[in-house]
Amino acid sequence: MRLRQIALMAQKIAPVQAALETVFGLKVAYRDPGVEYFGLANIVMPVGGEFLEVLEPIRDDASGARYLARRGGDAGYMVITQDADALGHRARLEADGVRIIARSRGETYRYTHFHPGDCAGVLLSIDSVDGDAAWTEPLSDWPPAGPDWRAFPSDVSLGILGTTIQHRDPAAAAARFAHLLDVPLTEDRGAPAVALSPGVIRFVPPVDADGTGVVGLDIRVRDVAAVFEAARKAGLEVKDDAVAIGGVSMRAVA
Repeated sequence: MRLRQIALMAQKIAPVQAALETVFGLKVAYRDPGVEYFGLANIVMPVGGEFLEVLEPIRDDASGARYLARRGGDAGYMVITQDADALGHRARLEADGVRIIARSRGETYRYTHFHPGDCAGVLLSIDSVDGDAAWTEPLSDWPPAGPDWRAFPSDVSLGILGTTIQHRDPAAAAARFAHLLDVPLTEDRGAPAVALSPGVIRFVPPVDADGTGVVGLDIRVRDVAAVFEAARKAGLEVKDDAVAIGGVSMRAVA
């Protein structure tokens, strides 16, 4: 199981996109017309072999609009993992009573979106690409990023190393994710966590009033000092070795 993509929900894509381009050197590889079905627009930006997606509600009745209202503004929205057999995980978790809110039907790209209420308050997806024996390779196929995403590498950022989720009971949330993803419990930076390959998901006490959702990212970069200098020049606050973009604290890691 690998950490493959993190999605942010934004009131407007453009300012978040601009910050990610300026600070982390990311480029837009794809805009998925399929997300319009959910009342959303999006961009997908490669970060090495992982991806950042930024979504924006384009209908007032979209679940993303309700999410922004609940979180009080731009916020981390979704964690997407990849494994060899997404359908096997779907069957296992469905049998365990985990609610499904969206699923692929017959495509080569398999996905299941699991209800946040059953996933420690986070929208979680377990995905796979049928027939891709090399799915563990850093630059393996990833249909949600479009057909040409490898043509949009960053000169600044090299990959997503991990993500941080807030919860009122971090240890319980970590145990829940260990079960959901069928991966081991661990500890990372003093917090309960689950170990992926590659990637880590850690759980911390609430940092805002809502108390749920993705609140942090670890991004591996070529030059930490240059990232923070770019952030300061753009008028973004750098605090605790991280810069806040899209409602998420993004930590630059050498």
